[in-house]
Amino acid sequence: MTEPQRQPIGTAPDRVADAGEAPVTMSAEPSRRRTWGRLNPLLRLLILTQLAFNVGFYAVLPFLAEHLGTAIGMAGWMVGFVLGLRTFSQQGLFVVGGALADRYGVRPVVLVGCVLRIAGFVWLGYAEAAWSVICAVLLIGFAAALFSPAVESEVARQAVVWEESGGGGSRTRVLALFTVAGQAGAFVGPLIGALLLAVDYRVVCLGGAGVFVLVLAGHARLLPQHIPGRERVEVRGGLGGLLRNRRFLALCGAYGAYLLAYNQLYLLLPDEVERATGSQAALAWLFGLSSLLVVTAQLPVTRWAGDRLDLRRSMAAGLLLIAAGFGVVALARPAGWTGSAGLLPAAGFVVLLTLGQMLVAPAARAWVPDLAVEGRLGLYTGAMSSVSGLIVLLGSAGTGSLMDTGLPPAVPWAVLAAVPVASILLLPRRSRAAGQQ
Repeated sequence: MTEPQRQPIGTAPDRVADAGEAPVTMSAEPSRRRTWGRLNPLLRLLILTQLAFNVGFYAVLPFLAEHLGTAIGMAGWMVGFVLGLRTFSQQGLFVVGGALADRYGVRPVVLVGCVLRIAGFVWLGYAEAAWSVICAVLLIGFAAALFSPAVESEVARQAVVWEESGGGGSRTRVLALFTVAGQAGAFVGPLIGALLLAVDYRVVCLGGAGVFVLVLAGHARLLPQHIPGRERVEVRGGLGGLLRNRRFLALCGAYGAYLLAYNQLYLLLPDEVERATGSQAALAWLFGLSSLLVVTAQLPVTRWAGDRLDLRRSMAAGLLLIAAGFGVVALARPAGWTGSAGLLPAAGFVVLLTLGQMLVAPAARAWVPDLAVEGRLGLYTGAMSSVSGLIVLLGSAGTGSLMDTGLPPAVPWAVLAAVPVASILLLPRRSRAAGQQ
């Protein structure tokens, strides 16, 4: 099936390489500072929004599994199910948030999402029964299902406008900055959470809620009511065409495998750190390592990949790196290393997973506008996360079950090493040429 035709967005594009010509590389693109300086105020606000979102989110989430297992007393499979449910209520409902953003615009969807996130964090801080925890987690996830696809789709749309109007480089450059901002927040968030955890988990949740109070106030003042060039469309009729778009659904499947692997930072990794050191004190530092790698290396990696790889090869290379990360722990786990030496496989996993993420995430986001129907970018952006969320829900519950079955501890890691490799087969066979990313 052929992909839907997408009309150009924004002003007339710069000339790109014709078939047979040398591809336009990213080596001549501006530095990070120069790229930031050329962005319009809306793009800068949206990129800083991602930073703030992740500060509040990652102050709370890395410590949730331990809280559920110790303070609440949930079994391993239930912890895995709750974490998967949180992801599904977020990623799985992105399609709703994306469609609402297409229909009503970015501002109201973002503001409502922030209000719900604040309520969810406060609820989680006071929740003690399993049903109450589940409701709070669902609310936390649904809040992000509103604000995240609204922000992400608008960043992608503005990145295409920036690329086609001669902004100074490819859209992946802008999306890499978006990723860097998110990871900077993911670096700061766990450190704040670790400090607040010295009091108790309730204070961690209230601190996360406080961050979103600031985000809500800032965006109520700064986010435009109407964004020039953004069409508001009726949501009816778009889902059928999306479900018939086989290339887009294939991309969703591969992205879902990546997201399932990434979510093991919250399920398998805490268990491995606990086994190796007897506590989860090192977990915040491993999260910090991941975020620091993205902040410092994302743009060089994006430039390197843009010079050499098209979007499909970039995603395939990233998925192989992720699989290698799981393989490192699966091979080292039987040795039973403990203490500082026991953290080496976990650190290797974090490094390889992060390197894979740096290749997969910007490429996947850059690919969506080429597969989406005009005026439905929010819907398609949300749908990719919705399909991914379903994969994470099922995969996380399955992983939690593997952890409870009494099988050798290397088995869950080995099983998850195979998932990214298999997902490479799902990637669409054609993507844009290198240099046109």
